[in-house]
Amino acid sequence: MADRGLTTNPDTMSLFRPPIVRSASAVLNRALFSKTIPIAAARVANPKNITKFRTQLDKSGELAKLERVTNIQLDPDPAFAKKGGKCVLLKPEVKSEDPKTWSTVLQEAVKAEDLKVIPYNLTLDYNYWTYHDIMTSLLPEDAQDEIPVGFAIVGHVAHLNLRDEYLPYKNVIAEVLIDKNPTIRTVINKVDDVGTHSEYRTFGYEVLAGPDDMNVELSEENCIFKFDYSKVYWNSRLQTEHKRLVDSFNPGEVVCDVMAGIGPFAIPAGKKRVFVWANDLNPDSYAAMVEAINRNKVNHFVRPFNEDGHTFIHHAADSILELTATNKNTVSIPAKRIYNAKASDPVPNPTVFTIPQTISHFVMNLPATAIDFLGAFNGLYHGHETLFEPHTSTKLPMVHVHCFSTKSDDNVREGIEICERISEKLGYVVKPSDEELVIHEVRDVAPKKRMFCASFRIPKEVAFRERITR
Repeated sequence: MADRGLTTNPDTMSLFRPPIVRSASAVLNRALFSKTIPIAAARVANPKNITKFRTQLDKSGELAKLERVTNIQLDPDPAFAKKGGKCVLLKPEVKSEDPKTWSTVLQEAVKAEDLKVIPYNLTLDYNYWTYHDIMTSLLPEDAQDEIPVGFAIVGHVAHLNLRDEYLPYKNVIAEVLIDKNPTIRTVINKVDDVGTHSEYRTFGYEVLAGPDDMNVELSEENCIFKFDYSKVYWNSRLQTEHKRLVDSFNPGEVVCDVMAGIGPFAIPAGKKRVFVWANDLNPDSYAAMVEAINRNKVNHFVRPFNEDGHTFIHHAADSILELTATNKNTVSIPAKRIYNAKASDPVPNPTVFTIPQTISHFVMNLPATAIDFLGAFNGLYHGHETLFEPHTSTKLPMVHVHCFSTKSDDNVREGIEICERISEKLGYVVKPSDEELVIHEVRDVAPKKRMFCASFRIPKEVAFRERITR
């Protein structure tokens, strides 16, 4: 347990640890966590001098500094407390009955009758202790090495993935989590891997505490998302990755989000005026994405689709080309009226954006299988070679494909393996040394498993091939 700013003396530190209440039944009895600690306090004769003496006792090193407990308290004597009398809590090393433990500052203040050192019973109850304190006190000694502290928070839901040895304590762990986290109302535990429950990356779960209410609302990158967590995929741990890629998109570009989920890439990108063709196979994800598009007012920039990813890649590229061919490639956004404008004032002109003919980025955030979709890029722009370099300044699209691999200190082995898998699906050799290829480490997902994002530009040998019908 960390030093609470009182002392480094192990015996004194133990005073501020919670009572040990281990039980084979794993039942949470909050009353058992109450503990009274005898310490000393300095009674201040004149309440107006509280701040003065608190500062002096802090400088002398005698001031008690407890997390979540103020060291200025009402006097324990009701007669003094009734008159507004207060006292300053002192470190355990300071003994009320032994002036030898007092500093010169304290001794002089007592002699001048400005202070009086008195016994003080400090009571700490269940509400004081942290989640980790409670778990340390409650779990058996052989389960202390890795107390469950990692969990995802999705709206009001805490999502645990408990190891087998903690399953007997799952309900009490959930109860304490709710007690110690005011925003959490429901705690669930995953009972199977993502994707085994359905092809839509959902998972089986059990409710450990709180109502079985999976309709959540959350904010990410100033965007509001509302969805049924039991029916769609969401991973709060990917927030940094969402931001990283969205930051790489430029306003006015076209991004094709092939496995968009409920829109964690698409909606923030739309807010920065990036055009996004966003697709997901899951009808529930599609519905939640439509709701997010409307709620976050990005209708002019984000277009939702509910298709198979393989066919959507070509569909998106073709539909964007068709917009230019049919002169439907402009978006007009009405200007906001000036506040307090007169009715006779002219209406400001709308802002008109032109949608480019070609896609700048493809995002493929389905790490378990996204690489398998890369074959769909064959022939993507067959017959449209003149739209790109060297005929114009436009480059072929970048692809950002997420995937899983093993983990090592330098990721060299993983980079080679990922490139081999990409090459197989593209029918074109991609190497770690390629100029525009970047393999970004996203996060560790298991002791021997890591998530990556491989970014590369579609080779012209792939994009301009004759299309192969699936």
